[in-house]
Amino acid sequence: MNAVSQNFDLLGEVSVNLSVELGRVEMPLKQVMGLAEDSVVALDRLTDEMLDVMVNGKLIAKAEIIALENRFGLRIVELTNEAAASAAPLASMPMSEAFSTPAAKPPAPSGQASPETATADSAESASAPDAASIEGTDI
Repeated sequence: MNAVSQNFDLLGEVSVNLSVELGRVEMPLKQVMGLAEDSVVALDRLTDEMLDVMVNGKLIAKAEIIALENRFGLRIVELTNEAAASAAPLASMPMSEAFSTPAAKPPAPSGQASPETATADSAESASAPDAASIEGTDI
């Protein structure tokens, strides 16, 4: 086994989120707030249309729903062009290129923040309220 296949074996253990979308609907908030038990919401997808299969929010396939004993399952009918195309260049690329990281920048002199750090810190503090300010807020 060569180094590339060994590294791909390691990547095979990385967890991702696979989700399936049955359909969507846009409705006014007033209507959403009026939903109760036994409410029925019609979705935009027909019953005979394929379902979208997504990995970490990216569409990778179309599938149909099947029953596996007492659980739902999927039968993959087609892979999207993007899913097939995105795997091909990575498979032929040396691991050192596929997963290289940029060279580290030297640290700023002591007592001074680098421009990147100062910008990130100020942006983070300006955009992220602390937990105490959120805690008492009613939504």
